[in-house]
Amino acid sequence: MNKELLGKVKQKKEAYRGWKQGQVTWEEYRETVRAAREQVRKATALIEISLARDVKDNKKSFYRYISDKRRTRQNVGPLRNETGDLVTQDMEKAEVLNDFFASIFTGKSLSHTAQVTEGRDWENAKPPTVGEDQV
Repeated sequence: MNKELLGKVKQKKEAYRGWKQGQVTWEEYRETVRAAREQVRKATALIEISLARDVKDNKKSFYRYISDKRRTRQNVGPLRNETGDLVTQDMEKAEVLNDFFASIFTGKSLSHTAQVTEGRDWENAKPPTVGEDQV
């Protein structure tokens, strides 16, 4: 990043701080964010163009850039289930996410703060899937 771009990012952070403290209006803050975002996107595009143009001469930097872009986050953090308990095991997380998305896709709204499960033995039953009709 060049000095001008670093300055724009710093202005954005200062504008946010000022907006949170009531010293800067929302419109001024949004304009600063838009300007910084536009400049970052232009700088990224220039870097990508130069990497693509020089790929024949310098393959190592091109593939390093591509591998950095391919890295993803593997883990899902801890979640809270219907009763508000913290869930850390992978299968339990999958059940919590499945229940949440199943409630959205079936149109039935669940309280996401606390919910009492009635009429179903959750310990021994298979968790519901999105395709099942949930009544």
